[in-house]
Amino acid sequence: MNLSFSFLNKLAVVISPVTELKQKKKIHDYRQQVCGGDYIFERLNEGTIGYMTGVGKSVKACDRIILREGCESYQYQVEEIDYYSAPSDMWIALLKQIPND
Repeated sequence: MNLSFSFLNKLAVVISPVTELKQKKKIHDYRQQVCGGDYIFERLNEGTIGYMTGVGKSVKACDRIILREGCESYQYQVEEIDYYSAPSDMWIALLKQIPND
């Protein structure tokens, strides 16, 4: 009986709706924030990737971040993120530029 219960639990994870997984992604808009003051963004590879250091506990991998440079807005996906131990809401993330929606 334990085997079938375990199998059903794993099956439910495999067939969970894709929309449920997509809902967990968030968009974090930093266009009103000041680069160098509120966050730091280091562009690499002509801006297609970069490292960003910021504050906030809700940023996760696969989330999107919108940044402004001059009059232009750019959208990035969080590829990897690590939170500092102190302060615990400060993080550094590897971002990959994606097309604006």
